[in-house]
Amino acid sequence: MTLAFVIAAVATVFGKVFPVIGGPVTGIVTGVVVATVFKPGPRFKPGIKTGSKFLLQVSVVILGTQLSLMQVVRVGVDSLPVMLGTLAVCLVSAYLIGRCLGIVGDLRTLIGVGTGICGASAIAAVTPVIGAAEVAVTYAVSTVFLFNIAAVLTFPMIGHALGMSEHAFGLFAGTAVNDMSSVVAASTTFGPTAANYAVVVKLTRTLLIIPICLGLAALVSRRARHCERVVDGAAEAADPASRIRIHRLVPWFLVGFLVLAAANTAGLVPAASHHALAEVSVFLITVALSAVGLSTDLPGLRRTGPRPLILGAALWVIVTLSSIGLMAVTGVR
Repeated sequence: MTLAFVIAAVATVFGKVFPVIGGPVTGIVTGVVVATVFKPGPRFKPGIKTGSKFLLQVSVVILGTQLSLMQVVRVGVDSLPVMLGTLAVCLVSAYLIGRCLGIVGDLRTLIGVGTGICGASAIAAVTPVIGAAEVAVTYAVSTVFLFNIAAVLTFPMIGHALGMSEHAFGLFAGTAVNDMSSVVAASTTFGPTAANYAVVVKLTRTLLIIPICLGLAALVSRRARHCERVVDGAAEAADPASRIRIHRLVPWFLVGFLVLAAANTAGLVPAASHHALAEVSVFLITVALSAVGLSTDLPGLRRTGPRPLILGAALWVIVTLSSIGLMAVTGVR
């Protein structure tokens, strides 16, 4: 794990200098390069495994300190239809387009939630739930990052061309850009009011990680149970005692995320500590993604081909257009 921490420290410094790129993306790319040039030996494997899984989960828990549950109410009625609508369109499109392109389920799921919710943070939360392979995580993070950059460069121009107010652009950026650093970069360019509102919308979107992870956990559990029944030759209906229990589906880190979000809502998390906790969370995500990069099979990534990139591009366009369309339908200007 020491190697992942060293890479993450360097990546964090680089991310401060180039905030549009950010530490997490720098970490995973650096990890892939190091793994290609200097393949880590067996003694590195346990630390890399711990970093890529456990620290990823801890980082999601700490993210809860950045969210007040009351913010969901404060974003207003006008934001929720756009927020939920773009997510629904993104996930459905990821499934349909991903299947048409022949992309395996885990990879299209990661690209879908990364584009629809909050980039690397959503990918971090979903990865342990579905048991995604490191190569899928690497490709998903890289794909989502590429279109973050595209959003930062093009969204302010789109907003001005459509005559959006700062409030409207804040909603647009908060729902159609997935990474927080990119949301801030794009909305700050448009104006301070846009930036403040975009951050609130973006933080509220983070809550959507919870129902998505619960749904995916239920789906994974159902498939596993089905496979067991097929293997055992049990064609009869499942025993009621073996039915899915919600409390067994909830990953521990999502419980921790909710607990800290509730504590922050109640004022138990000092406001002065918010920035430091956000930095800790981002650093742990960077460590975890650095570990993912170190365990990535680059030849396997090459074999995946350009199809995931095509899926990412399609989803980026679809989310952008659906956000603008839903804003027009709900009268946000």
